[in-house]
Amino acid sequence: MSLRHVDRAVAGYAAARPQLVPATEQFVADVAATIDEAGINYLSVTGRTKSVASFAAKARGVLVDDSAADPLVAVTDQVGVRVITYVQRDIDAVADLLAEHFTVLDDRDLGVETAAAGRFGYASRHLLVTRSTAPGAAYEPLLCASVQLRTVLQHAWAEFEHDIRYKGTVPPEQVPDLDRRFTLAAGLLELADREFQTIRDRLQAGFGTSGVDAGDELDPRISPQELATFLAGRYSSAGWSRTDHYEWIAGLLLELGIASLDELSETLRAIDSAAVTAAMDYRYPPGAVRRLDDDLLARFGERYLALHGNAHRHDSLAARAARLTA
Repeated sequence: MSLRHVDRAVAGYAAARPQLVPATEQFVADVAATIDEAGINYLSVTGRTKSVASFAAKARGVLVDDSAADPLVAVTDQVGVRVITYVQRDIDAVADLLAEHFTVLDDRDLGVETAAAGRFGYASRHLLVTRSTAPGAAYEPLLCASVQLRTVLQHAWAEFEHDIRYKGTVPPEQVPDLDRRFTLAAGLLELADREFQTIRDRLQAGFGTSGVDAGDELDPRISPQELATFLAGRYSSAGWSRTDHYEWIAGLLLELGIASLDELSETLRAIDSAAVTAAMDYRYPPGAVRRLDDDLLARFGERYLALHGNAHRHDSLAARAARLTA
């Protein structure tokens, strides 16, 4: 492929980009909603549509690697989504979850690849997903997104390293020492990631037996702190959910007339939570709030579906209810 072909590809991308912007926004919304629905804890879900300048630079790289490739197809991160989690285990859960809701065209764990080479460095999991369910689905810009999964620490390292290296401000004689220091930092952050996971596991294991602040006495709902403690005890194998999700489901409990942990405990007494989770047949570990959500659906059925707080997700709840009856 000649430079003229690259120029044509760049012109084609510039013309198509206005359509990719809303496609990016929709992917971000769908990925965030999917993770929220699962109750998996995360820091942020963001997205970007590749700039024309960035596409042009990558298209030239495609020309070097494969003169016969078409950059409009070979550059597969035209729509990009980034999910930042707190610990590595949640990255694995999100990856499994996305595989359930999209068709995965490619899945690369660059952290595993770096470790396999006996090195420390860039760690990020990259999924290429498509909305298409057709057999042999291939990359189509409007239907596909490159989803980047990182922990908070992996993201901090990658962003700082990128900022330093790509500004071209490092004198050549300092590059070896810089590489060594980035490698050292990567190793320390990998260790810190493991420690964060251990901290969370230990806190979660003892969460159901420790006292917590009862929260705002004027709020008739069960406080998020109390609910988090209760759920950690009931669903000891479940992961933490996002902080705002405890508050959200406390509102649903209030709609059901449940305003205390005693009432909630009595409501759930007859529910076989393990059987409910088995019926859902999850491909990822559901969070504590999602486990409670499932148990309430099993306990109240149509009444739960009809709650005002569930109006925005009636169809997805109905699908889950069908799994229970199946």
